[in-house]
Amino acid sequence: MKKIVIILAALLALFVGVWSQQQLKVDFTTLDGQGHRWSHSQGKWKVVNYFAEWCAPCLREMPELNQFYQQHNENIEIFAVSFDPLDNSQLKVLQQKYTIQFPIIERLNTLPWGKLPSSLPTTYVLDADGKVQKQLKGEQSAEKLIQTINQLKGL
Repeated sequence: MKKIVIILAALLALFVGVWSQQQLKVDFTTLDGQGHRWSHSQGKWKVVNYFAEWCAPCLREMPELNQFYQQHNENIEIFAVSFDPLDNSQLKVLQQKYTIQFPIIERLNTLPWGKLPSSLPTTYVLDADGKVQKQLKGEQSAEKLIQTINQLKGL
């Protein structure tokens, strides 16, 4: 009986350890230090926008993305990703210089869409489960983004 209790306790400890590790695992981190997972969004859809400072259309769409963030951040998460490999201090400079009001991803561990985009700007729309539903190339407006998401949701 004592061996069974020890085995059950060991199995329980193993289960709790694996479960804890999965809960703490992050797919990406934003500049504010917050860890995120693509699949843990409390029912929120996600918009992920790739940009670069040398990309004029990327910079032209930033005010629209800020507007989208201000209007929909309660229901939809939006993130920016620099196409260029920049460190955190360089990303913070860009965030201030271009008044990017929504979170910038500092480190991506996993990409649910596979590889880097072939052109900029590129925006990915992910459903509440973290699955890519649409890839949008070119400049986006706040209105076009919400129309796309509503269409994908069947609204």
